[in-house]
Amino acid sequence: TDEIMQQEIRPLVAVDIIEQLHRQFAILSGGRGKDGAPIITFPEFAGFSEIPDDDFLNVVTYLTSIPSLEAASIGFIIIIDRRRDKWSAVKASLTRIAGAFPGNLQLVFVLRPSRFIQRAIADIGIKLYRDDFKMKVPIIMLNSVSDLHGYIDKSQLTRELGGTLEYGHSQWIHHRTAIENFAMTVKTTAQMLQTFGTDLAETELPNDVKCTEELLSSHTDHHSKLKDELKLAVKQGATLLTCIREPVTRSANSKLSPDELENVATVERLLAQLDETEKAFDQFWTKHHLKLEQCLQLRHFEHDFREVKLTLDNLMETQAGFADIGDSVTRVENLLKEQKHLEEKGQEPLEKAQSLALHGEQLIQNNHYAVDSIRPKCVELRRICDDFTNETKKKYDILGKSLELHKQLDKASQWCEAGIYLLASQAVDKCQSQEGAETALVEIEKFLVTAKEHQLSNPKEFYNQFDMILTPEIKANAQRIVQKLEDVQEMFDKRQVSLKKLAAKQTRPVQPVAPHPESSPKRASPKITRPATVERRPAAQNGNHALVQGMIEKCISKSQGHIINELIETERVYVEELQSIIEGYASEMDNPNLVHLIPSALQNKKEILFGNLPEIYYFHNRIFLKEIENCIENPELLARCFLKRKEDLQIYEKYCQNKPRSEALWRQCGDSSFFQECQRKLDHKLSLDAYLLKPVQRITKYQLLLKAIFPISFFNQEMLKCSKNSEGTAELEEALATMLDIIKSVNDSMHQIAITGYEGDVSELGKLLMQGSFNVWTDHKKGHNKVKDLARFKPMQRHLFLYTKMLLFCKKREENSDGHEKTASYSFKNSLKMSTVGITENVKGDNKKFEIWYNGREEVYIIQASSVELKNTWISEIRKVLTGQLEACR
Repeated sequence: TDEIMQQEIRPLVAVDIIEQLHRQFAILSGGRGKDGAPIITFPEFAGFSEIPDDDFLNVVTYLTSIPSLEAASIGFIIIIDRRRDKWSAVKASLTRIAGAFPGNLQLVFVLRPSRFIQRAIADIGIKLYRDDFKMKVPIIMLNSVSDLHGYIDKSQLTRELGGTLEYGHSQWIHHRTAIENFAMTVKTTAQMLQTFGTDLAETELPNDVKCTEELLSSHTDHHSKLKDELKLAVKQGATLLTCIREPVTRSANSKLSPDELENVATVERLLAQLDETEKAFDQFWTKHHLKLEQCLQLRHFEHDFREVKLTLDNLMETQAGFADIGDSVTRVENLLKEQKHLEEKGQEPLEKAQSLALHGEQLIQNNHYAVDSIRPKCVELRRICDDFTNETKKKYDILGKSLELHKQLDKASQWCEAGIYLLASQAVDKCQSQEGAETALVEIEKFLVTAKEHQLSNPKEFYNQFDMILTPEIKANAQRIVQKLEDVQEMFDKRQVSLKKLAAKQTRPVQPVAPHPESSPKRASPKITRPATVERRPAAQNGNHALVQGMIEKCISKSQGHIINELIETERVYVEELQSIIEGYASEMDNPNLVHLIPSALQNKKEILFGNLPEIYYFHNRIFLKEIENCIENPELLARCFLKRKEDLQIYEKYCQNKPRSEALWRQCGDSSFFQECQRKLDHKLSLDAYLLKPVQRITKYQLLLKAIFPISFFNQEMLKCSKNSEGTAELEEALATMLDIIKSVNDSMHQIAITGYEGDVSELGKLLMQGSFNVWTDHKKGHNKVKDLARFKPMQRHLFLYTKMLLFCKKREENSDGHEKTASYSFKNSLKMSTVGITENVKGDNKKFEIWYNGREEVYIIQASSVELKNTWISEIRKVLTGQLEACR
């Protein structure tokens, strides 16, 4: 484009002097001298002396501007044909040419007048006036065209000069005007494209969906019109090129003159410039159009985010007001129904939020320009969804505990009433005998055994179990029932003492009185452990508890401190190593001083070699390192840190998926001098491939450090329950589970990308839940009996991939790659839709086998795991999928 725009504008074009050119007093026939000098011919023209000076100068200037600079620099040859004229005409022609010719002259040939007298006069005149013509080049007087042929080849002369060169003046003018019109078209088109490109570059992106759609439509329409203009210009140039080449196309013996060849070259150059202009414009338009489409995607995303966020905020506000935990079984059951209704009401907005967050992550993966705006919104949506889900689970837990508590209190109260009824119903007269007393004792002992069913015999366990829901009202009610239990227990104690005396020694009859709880004495029996509140613990017991708790906390704190320090130090080293890779290798691939060292196989493959390493570095350097450094003073925040960044740590999955491609490229280019030079500059002892393994090692290291933080090696779980750190331990367990889940997800995805031969899109099969190798037998009812018999005895080795929508059967293949370790691939063999399968969990004769059957057991797959534990894990996951489908159908 710049080349076209910067071309010097010629002072004259054919259309400006079209009338003068048509007079044909001077022509550029296209012929050349022996050294390539262009020939300008001045044919016989009766009114040559009457041509105005301006017209003459314009035509000659225009003709000398047409040949290439290379040809013009040789110098022009002029042929003046005055065979039918007089010496005066010759003299006038030479004088005018000498005074006004704008180009370099090499030779001037004059075909002198043919009449004898005029020829004689011309011979004398040329000798007398040669100096007056002020020409520094030879003027050769010729008697005939045959003399001219001694200087210039006939093929370079027109028929009028006895040559064979085909020349049509009208056609020449037509070609010249067409070429110049095309050049102007190319220039105008380039200017239009440049103007449109400038307008696009200066366009500010709108802030709403409607304006963005209008702008996208407007720019697309304008772009289409300009593309049409380009197509017309190209068609014009192609047609012109065909016209110029027409003589050669028509006759194989014809050849284009040098000027015609230059015309061809000019048109081809203009077409090439037009093509370059179009390519540059298309490249710019592609980027601009992508940005507009991404802007429209962003505006839709922001609009949907605002709507979903408002709905979720209202949902959270409703949930926050749901604080009642109930004061009776009936009330708690009603509250559980209300909670269930709220959960169902929130299902649709939560699904919309999750779907929108997933859409946002897809925009990020597609390299959207507004990543910094989209990612926080995705995080916010997932946070609110998690908050609602966690709060819902917490509400269910609290209400579940409340229901359990009130049921136990009701049972305990009923037990007390039943106990009082038992004591009151024992007949006095029957208890007077030894046998009657012993029978009564047995009844009492049987009844007292049922006290264990109410779990109220150990007050410490009771209060630990329900501490989270013990409001003052519930606590008062519980204490009242506990007191009632104590009273009833005392009554039983006293009755047992009386009955034992009667059974041991027969004396005069004793008249027992039916007891009443309100009149029983408040005295404890030494043989029975009575319920009591936690606050009644003896001072010594409190002291021992405090001592043990102090020891636990001291040991845990010391152990955690060492491990957290190790985590932080290794994290700092890891961030420094990532920085050195990016700055010392990745950035150096763009260093012009090292470009010559980069092998061709590595050109434009930085993203394959390094994957999303810059994204990992950014996350750890800007976010994760700073957050875990804050855990030095507050170790309990560590688990929350991992849980908070659960989604961010998923970036390792993308890195590990790319690792096989990166390793293959490294094996191909790893010994190049470029990497050796970078390693030398960095003073690294290990080569790049060792550092590219660091992210894989790091993501697995986290779960080892989290495991080490658990104080299980010092104290058993019972002691931990007494420790203040029990809540932190639960969070650590969740963080550890999160890291193990991420590692499993990474491992599964690396296996998944090695699947070959599957014609569908594995991303549409839902989440990959499990993958692993099994022995598989098949049994098809429609199959041949022999096939069934063989299938029963010969297992197939199959690698199974369990998705939420599909179960894939693949055959594992291992191939050597350039002498390196074997790489596994999984050749697709079969698939079963999870919506159509059934499962038989146990197969007779082998506790490691289970069955998956399809279409009413028409196809049965007997699957043998390597262990019972693995079998149970798979069955559990398959059962969850099938149960989820069943619930979705409801």
